[in-house]
Amino acid sequence: MKNLTFVILYILLSGVQTTFGQNETDIIVGSKFVFKSIILDEERTCLISLPDSYNNSSEVDKKYPVIILLDGYTHFKTASGIVHFMGSNRNRNNLMPESIIIAIENVDRERDFTFTKIKTKRPNNMGGGRIFLNFIEKELVPYIDKKYKTESFRTLVGHSLGGLLTLNSYMDENSVFNAYISIDPSIWWNEEMMKNKVDSISSISLDKKLYIATANQGEANYERNKQRHDSLYTLITKKSDKPLNIEIEYFEKENHRSVPLVALYEGLKYIN
Repeated sequence: MKNLTFVILYILLSGVQTTFGQNETDIIVGSKFVFKSIILDEERTCLISLPDSYNNSSEVDKKYPVIILLDGYTHFKTASGIVHFMGSNRNRNNLMPESIIIAIENVDRERDFTFTKIKTKRPNNMGGGRIFLNFIEKELVPYIDKKYKTESFRTLVGHSLGGLLTLNSYMDENSVFNAYISIDPSIWWNEEMMKNKVDSISSISLDKKLYIATANQGEANYERNKQRHDSLYTLITKKSDKPLNIEIEYFEKENHRSVPLVALYEGLKYIN
């Protein structure tokens, strides 16, 4: 794992501006665009990372799978480094295909990543998760498919509340995604709703790939976190007699904030 961390740090540091004498070279990690959403009635900023071969003249007909990344500003550089390391032909790892990353920056994550409200002393906009998924599926994905050389395989990646939204998307039989990486998801937010969704989950969802990463949140939060994740995993696996495309992994040495780095790597490796 130390080697993985070193490689990712090297890739990210390689993206900074370098100066040698009078020569200055920019190594571009990605770019930014602003999307006006009718569904959300607001502008949303997205970051995009294209594969190394995307603009090669010899690869004009090549199409690429898409990774939609939640909490985009936080995880974009990390995910870009991992995906380029795993999929680039330069190092020939061949752990996954070259992919396009679309990272959505946050406006109100409690509103966008939750399906239900919880009582708080302050006013809140919680419970807009279904609307946010509509924005991704009906506006953002069609826009990306039209503008870039994409193939139909799509992966949704979310951490914490973003992981909760990822699970909700997985359980939706009409979801446009083929695979899901849910990193330390906040199942506690609407645990009973999640159980009810598992009860009615369709074979369409069960045929898709799901990777759940669980962090060590300490002994005091063991029941709140790991046991809830394990319980949800058990409920899902009991829905079918055939082997399912679902994996759960516990990272004892990682906490809630540190787990995304290793979980992104292991989750992409499992899915691919």
